[in-house]
Amino acid sequence: MASGVSVADNCITTFKELKLGKKIKYIVYNLSSDLTQIVVAKSSEEPDYDKFLADLPEKECRWAVYDFAFEKDSAKRNKLCFISWSPDEAKIKSKMLFASSRDALRRSLDGIALEIQGTDPTEVSYETVHTKASSGAR
Repeated sequence: MASGVSVADNCITTFKELKLGKKIKYIVYNLSSDLTQIVVAKSSEEPDYDKFLADLPEKECRWAVYDFAFEKDSAKRNKLCFISWSPDEAKIKSKMLFASSRDALRRSLDGIALEIQGTDPTEVSYETVHTKASSGAR
């Protein structure tokens, strides 16, 4: 907690719902308006990856967890992906606060298989995530 930002309880309970319930497909996290707590900005059951990407603002930082489904060797697989979204257009102060607060959130989410840092849309595209997820799949 280098930034002094805490993780709201609903961040962890929503993550457990995604991980265990398999209904929620993704969660987008943000900082509270007073910048003291990490909160759930949105959770969704929508499986369309493009709709998930649309929930990552062009000029604002976010964190997200996506339950990424793919096939490898004719078998269906899933990996929980933690995405740190820090677009080039975001304000420097915001980028610094999100970077210094990231570990508090990441450490509270048990079971993440893949971490992705995105500064532009190509770094979080379906193809990029699929390549990273399938290269480490067993």
